[in-house]
Amino acid sequence: MKRGVQTKSSSLKADAWHHRSDAITSVAAFAGISIALFLGKGYESADDWAALFASAFILYNSYLIFRPALGEIMDEHLYEDLEAQIRKIAVSVEGVIATEKCFIRKSGMKFHIDLHAVVDGTISVKEGHDIAHLLKDTLRENIVELGHVLIHIEPN
Repeated sequence: MKRGVQTKSSSLKADAWHHRSDAITSVAAFAGISIALFLGKGYESADDWAALFASAFILYNSYLIFRPALGEIMDEHLYEDLEAQIRKIAVSVEGVIATEKCFIRKSGMKFHIDLHAVVDGTISVKEGHDIAHLLKDTLRENIVELGHVLIHIEPN
């Protein structure tokens, strides 16, 4: 799980939850069967209760595994910390006054960015183009997980 968080890998996090689920449900099954066998008559239902607990835990873990993956597929806004970092870096670039929209999509291990940067409306198209390239290069230098970076220039 730690490595999944470090690398921002949803599949690694899902696999960690899967292993946890297997371990916990195995312990529940062991406890239920052991209670039913060793305590004998009157405790036969312990195995049933352990199975119900395991079933509920499996359902809960399936939600924990499925929900983040569904959010990534549906382009849900999941990366607020990355967005804040992108916006902070963007306004530090000379010529960028502010940022408007910032869309982040994840594909594999890379984040694809669509950023609207506000610049002075009186500059030339070439100057705006140069600012966009500088912004793109600056973002890529500071955030290694970025894949495709698309910069839209908006006049102020």
